[in-house]
Amino acid sequence: MFRDQGFYTAHEKMLVGVDCMVFTLREGRLCLLLTRRKFEPALGSWSLMGGFVKSDESVDNAAYRVLHQLTGLDNVYMEQVGAFGDLDRDPGERVVSVAYYALIKWDDVYIDRVKAYNAQWVDVDNLPELCFDHPLMIRRAIKAMRRKATCEPIAFELLPEYFTLTQLQNLYETILGEPADKRNFRRRILENPCIKRTDLIDKVTSRRGASLYTFDEELYAQSVKFKM
Repeated sequence: MFRDQGFYTAHEKMLVGVDCMVFTLREGRLCLLLTRRKFEPALGSWSLMGGFVKSDESVDNAAYRVLHQLTGLDNVYMEQVGAFGDLDRDPGERVVSVAYYALIKWDDVYIDRVKAYNAQWVDVDNLPELCFDHPLMIRRAIKAMRRKATCEPIAFELLPEYFTLTQLQNLYETILGEPADKRNFRRRILENPCIKRTDLIDKVTSRRGASLYTFDEELYAQSVKFKM
């Protein structure tokens, strides 16, 4: 393929990075995976997990690679939040970073893998001071997550296969950051055919024994409609 090499060499080069915000639901709280930086700049500061895009991979693939290294998981739900490129965002070098958020079930978490990266799960309502523009990335990720959770079934990425309606309501209240009327919530959620009641009963978290529901991916794929 012919290229005008002068066009490319005449321009400055810069690094492209990815930052991954990994969320899970732990004991009813929305938590984010953070790590402490092991190098300068900002040595010891709380940080998101990230890395640089390699010459032989796409930006998306770089994010999936970082996510797999951190969690040991594949086929994880992940969405791009946007690009962050302020001139002074990284004191170490000129870096443009593309941020992503991912949702994983707590039962799928590899505790040893997380510890190996000196990472910890932190309640999103009690985040420590973070380095660079990571707080901005997190705010935009949560805003995007809240917007999408009302029209797409992404919240089920955080729930076990079987759940009660109370667990589901608590999750939505956690994501959206506001309480929901129990009757209205259940009416709206059960209008979605992809939410199916099973014959199973929850005898652990419910004294009376609440019915367990499940999210039917095949039914959702047939209609591709979901509303809250």
